[in-house]
Amino acid sequence: MSDYPQTSPVKSKPLQKGVFQRALIREFMSNGMLLFSVLLGIVVISQLIRFLGDAVGGKLAVDGVLALLGFSAMNYLPVLLSLSLFLSILLTLSRSYRDSEMVVWFGSGIGLTYWIRPVMIYAMPVVAVIGLLSLVLSPWALQKSDEFKQTLESRDDVTAATPGMFRESKQANRVYFIDKTQTGDNRVSGIFVQSEQNSKLGTMVAKQGVQETHANGDRFLVLLNGTRYEGIPGQRDYRIVEFERYAIRIDSVPPKQVEPYARTLSTQGLWQDRTRTNLAELEWRLGLPISAAVLALLAIPLSYINPRAGRSLNLVTAMVLYMLYSNMISVTNAWVGQGKLSPGVGLWGIHVLLLGVTIALFYWRTSLISWKRIFKQ
Repeated sequence: MSDYPQTSPVKSKPLQKGVFQRALIREFMSNGMLLFSVLLGIVVISQLIRFLGDAVGGKLAVDGVLALLGFSAMNYLPVLLSLSLFLSILLTLSRSYRDSEMVVWFGSGIGLTYWIRPVMIYAMPVVAVIGLLSLVLSPWALQKSDEFKQTLESRDDVTAATPGMFRESKQANRVYFIDKTQTGDNRVSGIFVQSEQNSKLGTMVAKQGVQETHANGDRFLVLLNGTRYEGIPGQRDYRIVEFERYAIRIDSVPPKQVEPYARTLSTQGLWQDRTRTNLAELEWRLGLPISAAVLALLAIPLSYINPRAGRSLNLVTAMVLYMLYSNMISVTNAWVGQGKLSPGVGLWGIHVLLLGVTIALFYWRTSLISWKRIFKQ
């Protein structure tokens, strides 16, 4: 008799499955974090370029770029997490096929359906985060973004002016340039103001200026020790006036009263006011975590590749299905908002359809694996 302990094959299966699941989940997480970082970086850079362009064009204050960038990134997080979840599962399992690891797992008695458990263990926390973002945090971020934009737009021209940059007034009748501002004080230095009155162009240059508020609430920018040049463009008879004190009225801009739209309403507010538009937005928010869970399952049968061939075909097929799925969700939401589709069918129809496609792909792949084993025997 042998002195080595005998290992029962039945007892080794739980150990194999435990090692299989832990290794798979670790690889899912590493790929998911890498993909999410890349996608988030792309979105942040593209939004930053757009906001900086608006700031250079005078449509947005420079000090509001970072805040709006944060709100915008939070709005994109549910979609980015869903796409990262789908691609991380797809790429991990495709690598296992390419490196022939799947053959080993299939040979040890682990079928394709055993992949559902580790995939869902990895996916469900991400789906929960997507649900929290889409139902709570993203609407809050959009609401705060709109409030912040209204606050920036309601600021007067001098307060909104950025040192070192020309800025046109909201009434489009003045151009301001301020060289420096003094923190903790209303004083500014190096001022250039150009305005047009009675078809005459006036340009004022002053070394210093101060903002003053009168008792009635009127605000003025007072230029100190400056020069005013006034005349008609194209003619030589310009009048030059030197002054010690020149006051320019700062026109106050009343805040815009913007009606809240569906995307900025809370989920509870959408449910309480169940109009067509609100129901369409509610279904979009609920559909994001549901679609993420369905895509996680869909990635399992879609990950199959032939190790002897390239892996481009399954990636192209997966991305085409993902884009079709996303577009159909948007289309059904639009139909619900237009009254062409009932809310129940709009919410569950496309998800149930793709879930049926997922089950069919599972059956097809399992049948192929079973037939290959029969032919090998």
